[in-house]
Amino acid sequence: MTETNHRTPSADGTKTASPKRKSSRRRKKREGFDRRLAELANRQYGLVALWQLADLDGELARQRADTGRLHRVQQGVYTVGHSLLPRNGHLLAAVLACGPGAVLSHRSAAVLHGLLGELASRTHVIAPNRRGRSPVGIAAHRDGTLTTADWTILDGIPCTSIARTLLDLAGSKDRGLRYAITQAEVERKFDLREVEELLRRSKGRRGVRRLRMAIALHDPREQLTRRELEARFLDLCRRYGLLLPEVNGHLVIDGISMMPDFIWRDAGLIVEADSRRVHGTVAAFEKDRRRDQLLTTAGWTVIRCTWRQVLDEPEPLSRTIHTLLSRTDPSPCRRDENRFT
Repeated sequence: MTETNHRTPSADGTKTASPKRKSSRRRKKREGFDRRLAELANRQYGLVALWQLADLDGELARQRADTGRLHRVQQGVYTVGHSLLPRNGHLLAAVLACGPGAVLSHRSAAVLHGLLGELASRTHVIAPNRRGRSPVGIAAHRDGTLTTADWTILDGIPCTSIARTLLDLAGSKDRGLRYAITQAEVERKFDLREVEELLRRSKGRRGVRRLRMAIALHDPREQLTRRELEARFLDLCRRYGLLLPEVNGHLVIDGISMMPDFIWRDAGLIVEADSRRVHGTVAAFEKDRRRDQLLTTAGWTVIRCTWRQVLDEPEPLSRTIHTLLSRTDPSPCRRDENRFT
């Protein structure tokens, strides 16, 4: 005869887990949640967003805010344990408030990159997945064209790349565009190839034409030294079979000493190669015109070209110089008082 072991049910019915065991499980679950919350906040200037943690819902956030453990800084965004945020913390809070896939953009991104110094009244964010009204203090741009090549993470904040930031500044007609391009060049952050690639795949977008014009007026290659640029011009002359000119030869016209860039004395031809960086100011523009007038009345032929032409359009420029050299007057009447001193 076999014995059958069985439990005698308790007097209260089915046996259940003790309250003590339940309390222990809840405590471990809460501790695990608090640990994940703290780890996330430590990576984000002390910030967390409701959408980042599945078990952090609006009700739990409100309960913790009431006890001072969370502090609301944006719609659905809180700081953990404190309410003080640095500038970058406020920028990240705006990005988090716009949901997954959002990145800092426009002037706000330009400031983060160090291209501009002054933030706008609202923080600009590209939020391709956001619906509804923009949170207070945020200009949310619903742009679905953002690719992985158009954004990066800087100081822990998702933001547009420098190329995309410049395009967005151009599209919003931000007056800081030209300054931002210059600053990007000064900081050695400007990548012309990256900008040109972005422009190629952004045809029809607002700002493309304006950014092209701004870059045309500020070619980073104009930052080459004067000696390097002179070497490029002489290479052009050799390549297209032109007589080599005298570089920075000395002339004196009406008592005024001057050193034009390139001189062909026998042909009476002077070529001045201008960069916008040096010759783009009002004072330089006026001075150049006065000097051209003096040289012309003294019998010299003066033409001006840009360094963009030297670097990008050498063939048509060489044809122009060749034509002028072939028109040499065998007995020119040109004045150069330096020859008689």
